[in-house]
Amino acid sequence: MRAVVARAAGGPEVLRLQNVEAPTPGPGEVAIEVAYAGVNFAEVMGRRGLMPNARPPFVPGLEVSGTVRSLGEGVTSFAPGDPVCAFTAVGGYAEVAVARAALTFELPDASDATLRRAATYPTIVPTAWALVYEAARVREGEDVLVSAAAGGLGTVIAQVAGLSGAGHVYGVVSSEAKGAYAMEFGYDGVFVGESWPDDLGLATAGAGVDVVFDSVGGSFRDQAFAALAPMGRLAIFGIASGAAEHAPDAFALRTQCKATVGFSISGLAQLDAERLRRIAGEALGAAHDGLIQVAITEEFELADVRAAHAEIEARRSVGKYVLAVSTGS
Repeated sequence: MRAVVARAAGGPEVLRLQNVEAPTPGPGEVAIEVAYAGVNFAEVMGRRGLMPNARPPFVPGLEVSGTVRSLGEGVTSFAPGDPVCAFTAVGGYAEVAVARAALTFELPDASDATLRRAATYPTIVPTAWALVYEAARVREGEDVLVSAAAGGLGTVIAQVAGLSGAGHVYGVVSSEAKGAYAMEFGYDGVFVGESWPDDLGLATAGAGVDVVFDSVGGSFRDQAFAALAPMGRLAIFGIASGAAEHAPDAFALRTQCKATVGFSISGLAQLDAERLRRIAGEALGAAHDGLIQVAITEEFELADVRAAHAEIEARRSVGKYVLAVSTGS
């Protein structure tokens, strides 16, 4: 089968399209004939060597859609040919991928439109749901701020926050064009560039927000913590800036009456797959019902994965990218 292999840690050039042996499912697993694979910033981080479960050589790819190819021992909830989407953690950039049955979800049909749309769901939709409802526990009327507001995950967090009954939903982006795009997904205001703390202060009359969702880190994280109102929560789920990981110290948390929480979908998949399955079931149900929209802004062939990574890494992307796997040349 064809698969994209990261032969070493580095830039997009380390990704190679190769012919490799198709994986077989182990106990409790499902092998999937991949139609589409989602592309995520977490995979860029993994390619750089910054994800603990991604050690070269490996096949990147957190999420796929397609049809069931074969079943591992003990799996009775699916049959070959069933249309599914799945959280794979690694291995999604390939014509065949393996996922845990517990993190594989049946789709209503195997049409190209359904499979294409479903490839965008398994990572960002449950992540947004978990951040809003489980990690930060946003309450009705609370104001929130989202970093990287125009990205695939940022646009979904805004929608889920709206579903939760949040008060004002604000975002931060790096350009006016991204700001205009983000406003299509339910934001009440989007701030552009490094002046965002001042802009947020004006928007909230200096009160700040109750929750900040931070996937950037670095200096943004320090500013985000300062922007929290008393009893506010800083939800950390990424480090796109590439800065060293850090969080507010215990003294700051105690004296300022604020909290820090963290989330990683890969981490929860390892720690409590059943809890992630419940969260994902709720989140994907909302997506299938049309309550959450994931906008696919670019589709790449499997052979063009380097270009997809380069666009994301250069911060030129908005919305969600997918790889067309079964239709690749």
